[in-house]
Amino acid sequence: MSRIGKKPIEVPKGVTVTVTPAHVSVKGAKGELKLPVRPEVSVKVEGSTIHVESRGEERSSRALQGTARALLANMIEGVSKGYEKKLEINGVGYEAAIEGKILVLKLGFNRPVRFPLPTTVTIEAPTPTSLLIKGIDNQQVGSVAAAIRKLRKPEPYKGKGIKYSDEVIRRKAGKAFASGGGG
Repeated sequence: MSRIGKKPIEVPKGVTVTVTPAHVSVKGAKGELKLPVRPEVSVKVEGSTIHVESRGEERSSRALQGTARALLANMIEGVSKGYEKKLEINGVGYEAAIEGKILVLKLGFNRPVRFPLPTTVTIEAPTPTSLLIKGIDNQQVGSVAAAIRKLRKPEPYKGKGIKYSDEVIRRKAGKAFASGGGG
């Protein structure tokens, strides 16, 4: 059996979980999320804990048990605490600004890059060289952060580009010139 799928999920105070045959709904202080339930998995709420069980002994149903349990745990954390990703912008003249519903990024191209803000997450620019992406859905926050980072990935020679705040860029030495006149 799945070791992660066996672990019960503790539901904190202020979070309500409702289970229907089609989906599981998690509601908290920050919002509401829904997860469709696969037929190979059953979800039971007992008091303040949630148990996820597989209905079969096939490898795929055990794998789906662990996946469903992890997704439910992420949903509960999202509606109670929320998720956030921090991005840093490095480079001379590189900066970010929010204009209405559009994130404007100056990344060394001939024109600023205009990134439309999704409705599922909130993006803040506390300084011109940092971005803070917040939301209740871990997957949405991560995919928006990855899409913004993809606009100008950090390069290994000078470190210019957009990187996660906890990301370490492995730097390379530049081109080494020969000291002799071999030519």
